Amino acid sequence: MRIIRGLFKARRFTPPKKFPSRPTTDYAKEGIFNIIENRLSLIDLNILDLCAGTGNISIEFLSRESGTITSVDKHPLCTSYMEKTKKELEIGDEWLIVRNDVSQYLERCNDTFDLIFCDPPYDIKFHDDIIQRIQKKNLLNEDGIIIMEHGKQTVLNNLEGYIETRNFGNVFFSFFQFS
Repeated sequence: MRIIRGLFKARRFTPPKKFPSRPTTDYAKEGIFNIIENRLSLIDLNILDLCAGTGNISIEFLSRESGTITSVDKHPLCTSYMEKTKKELEIGDEWLIVRNDVSQYLERCNDTFDLIFCDPPYDIKFHDDIIQRIQKKNLLNEDGIIIMEHGKQTVLNNLEGYIETRNFGNVFFSFFQFS
């Protein structure tokens, strides 16, 4: 995995073998960041990265100096890998790493976010539950967006707030916004 743009451009990270997470491909990441940057300014955002895994997406936002990032993952190997990467890159308080189950985190969360990125395991079918919990708790700021990464078998276009789905190879991103 490599960082595409910004402060950490061209830096490469290699998670350990048998890592419990699948990083977003560089091709898909480059595509989704092009879309994000065409939709909103990445300056001073409060971003939530759910099912953060390697921290690949979080680091890309941090590299682009997008604001503050909260990365949530329940697996201890994922959070310790992110902590190690944070230390290597000398990133400060702008990156908060939380080890917690996503559903539990959302239930207890009282913050609001400008952008929520979520990349749950493709085979676990709680994508729609995450979207509904975010909406129910009003965790999205006005004009904020949710981006849900998923495989082609996941259909989310029947949920409230759905805008569109884009794909890059076998990686799909569905966008949501609530008024």
